[in-house]
Amino acid sequence: MDDTARPDMLAPMTEAHTTKAPATEADLFAFLERLGVETKTIRHPPVFTVEEARDVRGTLPGGHCKSLFLKDKKGRIWLAVVDEDRRVDLKELARTIGAARLSFGTETLLYEVLGITPGSVTPFALLNDPDHRVTVILDEDMLKLSPLHYHPLDNRATTAIAPEDLRAFIRACGHETITVAIPERAPQAS
Repeated sequence: MDDTARPDMLAPMTEAHTTKAPATEADLFAFLERLGVETKTIRHPPVFTVEEARDVRGTLPGGHCKSLFLKDKKGRIWLAVVDEDRRVDLKELARTIGAARLSFGTETLLYEVLGITPGSVTPFALLNDPDHRVTVILDEDMLKLSPLHYHPLDNRATTAIAPEDLRAFIRACGHETITVAIPERAPQAS
């Protein structure tokens, strides 16, 4: 898929947001289909942690990812999307992206901005951010894996998408991305 979103790709997102209700999984898949993005989804019991996800997914190939909903002390909102094994150093990440001190956003803010609940944080929730309040940070190492796996707005499923299609989706939602080497915390001494 080419690197620029066509204007006609952006129209479906605007139409989908004429009401305040968050997009559903069906809305997401319809949007992806209009973009010409192929995905594959598996169903499983709800998962809330990386460990639970490992237990239910089996041997799916590719990159298994997590998304961190963050806020800085100036009120900017960030979504860091990384490989599930990356232990993100928030202090170093703030320096890397030029943000004020980062902390996790509240459940209330998460729902207000992305229309999802904890356990379902995903870049696909950008469909629910027509005001573009979120700045997206993609880990460059994660983007080397394919396919990438994320929840499709619901933690009872996992959807595989190619890295270039993920970027096309994010652009079609009207968001730009920052791609960086996400700093990792040093392991803690035992």
